[in-house]
Amino acid sequence: MSKQQEKKYWEFKALASGEGDLYIYGDIVSWQYDNDDTSANSFKRDLDALGDISRLNLYINSPGGNVFEGVAIGSMLKRHKAYVIVNIDALAASIASVIAMAGDEIRMPRNAMMMIHKPWNVVAGNAVELRKAADDLDRIGVSVEESYLAKIGDKLTPEKLTELLVAESWLSAQECLDYGLCDVIEAANQAAACVSQELFATYRNVPKDIAAKLNEPEAPKASGNDQETAAYLQQIRETVGLELQNINSYLGGIING
Repeated sequence: MSKQQEKKYWEFKALASGEGDLYIYGDIVSWQYDNDDTSANSFKRDLDALGDISRLNLYINSPGGNVFEGVAIGSMLKRHKAYVIVNIDALAASIASVIAMAGDEIRMPRNAMMMIHKPWNVVAGNAVELRKAADDLDRIGVSVEESYLAKIGDKLTPEKLTELLVAESWLSAQECLDYGLCDVIEAANQAAACVSQELFATYRNVPKDIAAKLNEPEAPKASGNDQETAAYLQQIRETVGLELQNINSYLGGIING
């Protein structure tokens, strides 16, 4: 993908109050312009460009994606000195839920969801290579589990967490609160689901109401004061479409989480 074609799956906004907003909407993917650049590197440059902020408001609506990019982004946010408030607008699935764990405070509307599961990979090769791939996934899985355990404290045992991960668990806001995966439940909202047909097709237990959105027709264009919102949502759809084309070109080597 050329630099001219690339669109980021995140957006930063600097606020006059010494705060910053960050939106992660869409698939979390990896791309490379040259030997020195990846999406995580570009993310870091954009994060640093916010300057000396005291609070970062992170809004997530994502079905997940590349585990290494997500872990890197989560680590950057965790290290940042700003107080990070995570708002899961509709869905934080897979590696997007790991990014959410970087928040000092995690908020979920009552109708939002979080999905957690064991990382997976598409692998081809001989028996030795397949065994190595399984061992690699186990090590990656331990790293991911540590992100959850650091957040949940004593609300969930490591054994119960492993059980939820193996089962590919789609958790309601109340379940997340009970398990220590979020801190605040807010009123239900009307955030649009961020649907990726290709990525959702790899999951086993997608709830029926989310799966139904895969076949929903595109909403009619808004008018009047809603035109700006409609244009923003259309930009998100276009971004996801481009990134999915990129994902399909290297699915054989991507590790998803």
